[in-house]
Amino acid sequence: MSFPIVRNRRLRGNAAIRNLVRENQVTVNDIVQPIFVTHGTNVKSEIASMPGVYHFSLDRVHEEIEEITKLGIQAILLFGIPDFKDPTGTSAFMDEGIVQQAARLIKELNPNLLIIADTCLCQFTDTGHCGVIHHHPLTGAADVANDPSLELLVRTAVSQAKAGADIIAPSNMMDGYVHAIRAGLDEAGFENTPIMAYSVKYASAYYGPFRDAADSTPQFGDRKTYQMDPANGREALREAESDVAEGADFLMVKPALAYMDVIRMLKDNFDLPVVAYNVSAEYAMVKAAAQQGWVNEEAIVMETMVSFKRAGADIILTYFAKDIARYLSNK
Repeated sequence: MSFPIVRNRRLRGNAAIRNLVRENQVTVNDIVQPIFVTHGTNVKSEIASMPGVYHFSLDRVHEEIEEITKLGIQAILLFGIPDFKDPTGTSAFMDEGIVQQAARLIKELNPNLLIIADTCLCQFTDTGHCGVIHHHPLTGAADVANDPSLELLVRTAVSQAKAGADIIAPSNMMDGYVHAIRAGLDEAGFENTPIMAYSVKYASAYYGPFRDAADSTPQFGDRKTYQMDPANGREALREAESDVAEGADFLMVKPALAYMDVIRMLKDNFDLPVVAYNVSAEYAMVKAAAQQGWVNEEAIVMETMVSFKRAGADIILTYFAKDIARYLSNK
């Protein structure tokens, strides 16, 4: 049958009908707000390339937690900016590291707020890389050493879990990282702590503002030997399949906006929750355009979020989380 019998516009005639037949929607339960904690006192410093996102010292982080809680957001992604860096990222796995201190404090402020701890070394190493550096004995070429880095990542994950992190989110892209961290957590008695694997993390240009936020710009080279080539799609399935076999509980795609085809591939091929990370430049571009009056910020943000859901994302990590919660509460 065809027109005039079939009129697809019948199901678009008014808001009530559109609400009834809507296939995807975004709720406050779908979103996670990243936060950045740092050393010092009385610090609430806006990140220049990410308007509305701040560094908080521990004595002021309660302001952010109270706002997040009031908005009904149930989960945060916790990043820490250390007061010193060294070749092995020691402050990443210290009991009194910035992430560990923040996790304990946040659990005191709101025991029910879900803390997802980013588990990587790049903020903590003096090289800005996600692991320890190995120099080739003949050529002197420097690269990240995979297996020695795993040992430090396990120590970091265990220390974060001990401090109160509810979910470990390793973002390092080392081979075998899920297996190593799962074994380490289990051995330490955290067998019920889930791993949110950064399964498909591309070597992307969309991370620029985050490197300002986390002070994690590589001091030499780039991360292309361990993060994925943006040209590759099928490789994403191999990466995700490895993480599933090693015991991952969530599969993440990062960035999200330019990789919605990859989100859909993971959704269609695996039965674990799929996480989309709406990264810093995706946030900054919208904020900048909105400040110029070129776009309707709320409309752009919500259209993008529902597009992630339509692509297959179950969870969205986004710097817009607080904005989204406000939009939804005003509906």
